[in-house]
Amino acid sequence: MTHPHLVFSGMQPTNTLHLGNYLGALKNWVRLQDRMPCIYCVVDLHAITQDSAYGKAAELTAATREVTAAYLAAGVDLKRSIIFCQSRVAEHAELAWIFNCVARLGWLDRMTQFKEKTGKHKERASVGLYTYPVLMAADILLYKATHVPVGEDQKQHLELARDIAQKFNNDFGAPDFFPLPEPVIVGPGTRVASLRDGTKKMSKTDDSDYSRINLTDDADAIAQKIRKAKTDPAPLPADEKGLEGRPEAENLFNIYAALADEPRAAVIARFAGKQFSEFKNVLAELAVAKLTPIAAEMRRLLADPAELDRVLASGAERARAIAEPVLAETKKLVGFI
Repeated sequence: MTHPHLVFSGMQPTNTLHLGNYLGALKNWVRLQDRMPCIYCVVDLHAITQDSAYGKAAELTAATREVTAAYLAAGVDLKRSIIFCQSRVAEHAELAWIFNCVARLGWLDRMTQFKEKTGKHKERASVGLYTYPVLMAADILLYKATHVPVGEDQKQHLELARDIAQKFNNDFGAPDFFPLPEPVIVGPGTRVASLRDGTKKMSKTDDSDYSRINLTDDADAIAQKIRKAKTDPAPLPADEKGLEGRPEAENLFNIYAALADEPRAAVIARFAGKQFSEFKNVLAELAVAKLTPIAAEMRRLLADPAELDRVLASGAERARAIAEPVLAETKKLVGFI
């Protein structure tokens, strides 16, 4: 059985979205709309797996609206794609429970993200954080999605979703019921590093605001952060091999290539032998030109929270229309009356 192509992806409504979210996800989401139907979720159920979310209802509500505004401002088209809030479609949680009974403890014990987030304090982590990848599998398979845009750090979770789909299909005698979703990882901007440390991923939670460019930053902030970005004293390289061992230089070239939609090799050739100051000035101009319209549109959308809530409510209805029959058939296969 061949499943119709469908994209599913989502972001957590936690903290402010940044350049890494745009280049690593949103920009590619917009492109994927031209290739196949897309469903983009604000994954608020995932957001409460962390203790930092507790007792902060107003912040979660505001962050959910901000992420929705970012989707729209970046170019996700409601005529071609569905945008909705995970908690509004109860089928996600119901399918996740079924998958909790399909997944094996050994599989979850191998999830490196859980180990990284909990460190030596695993016993203090929520059960939700531990089973986070199972809910992610339910998010994807509830719509029988075939393609999932993910960063390198999420590939292991997608592999788990494939394992769960395969085991369910085998265990319940339905070989082709759930598809085995494929990762979509494209472009030089799939991993954007911190502007203060090229060996670390750009993060919403980094203490320094100068480590990231927020999607809500104005032109002055964007330009200043790029000009203050960490570099090394050597001139810019003549070819890609010259980036080896120079993570900050590689990061800035990746950002330029992703924003300009150009091959990184072509960008390197254009600036070969020049000083970082000159390159940073050009990169700052490019970033301001690309990002300030998104920030302006986000501000416009956030000024009307009722309209954002309407978008999410309408999207939930569209998502539920797809999810309900899939869950109903799943329950029939399991034996639920």
